[in-house]
Amino acid sequence: MLDLFTPGRATMMPGAHNALSARIIEAAGFETLLFTGAGFANTYLGMPDMGLTSLKEVVDQVAAIRDAVDIPILADGDTGFGNALNARRTVRMMERAGANALLIEDQVYPKRCGHFENKGVIPKAEMVQKLKACVDARQSGMLILARTDSRAVEGIDAALERANAYREAGADLLFVEAPTSLEELARIPKDVPGRHLCNMVYGGKTPIPSQKALGDMGYGAICYANAALQASMLAMSTVMKHLKQTGSLEGMENAVVSFGERQKFVDYARFVALEQKYKGA
Repeated sequence: MLDLFTPGRATMMPGAHNALSARIIEAAGFETLLFTGAGFANTYLGMPDMGLTSLKEVVDQVAAIRDAVDIPILADGDTGFGNALNARRTVRMMERAGANALLIEDQVYPKRCGHFENKGVIPKAEMVQKLKACVDARQSGMLILARTDSRAVEGIDAALERANAYREAGADLLFVEAPTSLEELARIPKDVPGRHLCNMVYGGKTPIPSQKALGDMGYGAICYANAALQASMLAMSTVMKHLKQTGSLEGMENAVVSFGERQKFVDYARFVALEQKYKGA
């Protein structure tokens, strides 16, 4: 998976909030995906991304996604669900669930969406020790991605300083969340050696340049963490409003997948074949 983060490669990485969205992402031809903690909180609980999901709930969803797709998974581990010891346990559980890489961030626990206001971050030295615990805990070669949310709290210079410190602590991948200008976006991979991910949030705080522009800046991966979720929310809302108003799906035929297409997305034919294989005489 490390090659997908080669500086300048600009690997596109959509976010999956459940196993079905992961299947759709893989079917579209993407090489990798992010399990989005924000999307999971929105869909599983119907609640905002404010640290309300538990480690067990998140790990179970990662395991379901791993069972559904073959492409590498970057799992959103939030803050590691506590201190360095909690983060160490998170690493072990995510490895067993099948994650290929794990995102750990420096927000206070419970965290909140990176594009919300009023975030807080733990001291840099504390995050360094948490990352060291994560690096020591892994057993399968899982990559550790260090995310800093300090841009919103301490400014871009402090965020770059933290990213450098996190790289020196052993993080394989780096992520400065929510830069607010093209200039800040360009500074991150330029001023901090390493393999960087950037997060494009439609309607968020960060500008959204093209894939080529971000590759030219030096980014290894470009995450669209909740594009699939936002698209599905719009589609569901549109179709449900039409159904309520008209009492029919007439006129909405192009807004929903067919019954057959739906079965393709969940790999129905393979399960039928397996059923027949093990049916016996």
